[in-house]
Amino acid sequence: LVIMFAPAIGPTLTGIILGKLTWHWIFWFFTPFLVVALIFAVCFLKNVGTITHQRPDLASILESIVGFGGLVAGVSLASRYGWLSPVTLIILVVALVALVLYVRRQLGLEHPVLNLRIFSIPAFRYGATLVMLDFAVILSSMYLLPQFLQRGLLLPVAMTGILMLPGGAINALVSAFAGRLYDGFGARIPVRCGFLVALLGTVILLFTGPHTPVALVVAAHIILMIGCPLAMSPAQTYAL
Repeated sequence: LVIMFAPAIGPTLTGIILGKLTWHWIFWFFTPFLVVALIFAVCFLKNVGTITHQRPDLASILESIVGFGGLVAGVSLASRYGWLSPVTLIILVVALVALVLYVRRQLGLEHPVLNLRIFSIPAFRYGATLVMLDFAVILSSMYLLPQFLQRGLLLPVAMTGILMLPGGAINALVSAFAGRLYDGFGARIPVRCGFLVALLGTVILLFTGPHTPVALVVAAHIILMIGCPLAMSPAQTYAL
């Protein structure tokens, strides 16, 4: 519950900081937490795993760098040059080829860098896919909704942060509740209900525009944040 409250209050605190100070202060306020975390990690964190000294597979490292890095770069450049521009297409094709080679190499190594064989287990494959899709919805709303509130509805940045708080808080509360639902009903019913609720919130957001009431946008965000954690927690537990 505590972990889920971090993304809930993060946009709100960021909006207040940006409303009063510059963006540099986001990193200044974050620095003390990093120092405290480093102290705890050095002094109290014990290694409970088995330390091995395997030789790093340079080919896998290079393929992952080109594949994942190129995929991020291609998607980022698409917003500037378009999806059909030669620069974007070349980078994406190279990235996809590198990822295919990376996957093939991991499946053939005795000690892979990333053990992809685990996806042969149906429960993990289905659960991980659902979690990935669910998390994509959460991250999309976290990044795109503040931009819509500021640029579409012309709200100040501090107000944007405050309006993001109800949905984030609901996200944290439902996450704790959804874990108990799994104990009583399993994964199938909560996951289906969660995605149906999230779909409702998404449909409402699809029809928003510059003249949409702010209350409706906030309500749609709350509905979305009810559905997403309702599906994520059971799906993640099922996969694990």
